[in-house]
Amino acid sequence: MAGDTSSATPDGTTARRLGYRMPLESEPHTRTFMQWPSRAAIYGGAKELEAVRSRIASIAQAIVRFEPLVMLAPATQVAAVHQRLGTQIEVWPIETDDLWCRDAGPTFVRSADGGLAVAELNFNGWGNKQPHAADGQVAKRVAQKLGLRVFDSGVVGEGGGIETDGAGTLLAHESSWVNANRNRRAKAEIERLLLDALGGERMIWAPGVKGADITDYHIDALARFVKPGQVVIQLPRKKDSNDPWSVAAFETCEILTRATDAAGRRLDVVVMPEPDPERIRSSSDDFVSSYVNYYVCNGAVIGAEFGDDKADAAAQDLLRQLYPGREVVSLDIDPIGEAGGGIHCATQQQPAGAA
Repeated sequence: MAGDTSSATPDGTTARRLGYRMPLESEPHTRTFMQWPSRAAIYGGAKELEAVRSRIASIAQAIVRFEPLVMLAPATQVAAVHQRLGTQIEVWPIETDDLWCRDAGPTFVRSADGGLAVAELNFNGWGNKQPHAADGQVAKRVAQKLGLRVFDSGVVGEGGGIETDGAGTLLAHESSWVNANRNRRAKAEIERLLLDALGGERMIWAPGVKGADITDYHIDALARFVKPGQVVIQLPRKKDSNDPWSVAAFETCEILTRATDAAGRRLDVVVMPEPDPERIRSSSDDFVSSYVNYYVCNGAVIGAEFGDDKADAAAQDLLRQLYPGREVVSLDIDPIGEAGGGIHCATQQQPAGAA
């Protein structure tokens, strides 16, 4: 495809000034992108790699029932991935280091007339915690293949570290952005650059937690915009003052209940109960048991179940209420949770553009 693949204009014109905005995830998609796990060393060995691959395959097969899906994979593995996934799923030869397409993949923005571009968030391996020579180029390489313009945001971060309602409001944890491992800038400057890059008008910040996990507490593991004016957040039954995750989660919830969005509305904050750690299948210390790390595709919500039957069923019921008319598909993704993420982390949507 032909197109303008330049970065931000020489005069500093931003995506927001040109009328681009990151759409809400539940708006129609052209396709989903995912990344094939290709390096055993990242996961601890061949057995662990195969376990992660099996779950990536199950997520891809679930999504492709509802919309087209492209798997990104090293050129040397394309044939094997095609054979593994079947003919319904496209495989593009784009080199990757890891599976987290939400963070390394392209963050799309759309103009009022339906034109698409990519906001480059300059992925640096979550603050140089992991090698990222290939992943740091994924967004640009996908944009080039699609013939899309790339706007350099001027900040370093990840797609999983920012939430949008698609109507001008952004939500993030400071720990993932106002952090010297990514940005040596003032919070106000980071906010301005994110608003310019994603077409936002108002930013809601919560502190988050630095250094406790590889992402510095991505917001998409805790709270998600369902639609303008509504956000869902996962919380334990009560706050544990000795647990920094618990303290931060309740702090974020309190901030959300007081916040107003870009339209001046108070937010409807819906609580998703978290699973009981004693009842889930995994015993991994780093296991991510986030129901809100779901993915909304055309006609469906792809979510996780963790083995706590009561909490799993409650999460499915709540997702059906929040997304009426969509099928809720729940998957066992335990090896991905043990690798530090979830379904949303492993996916990236390309919103539908102009017809």
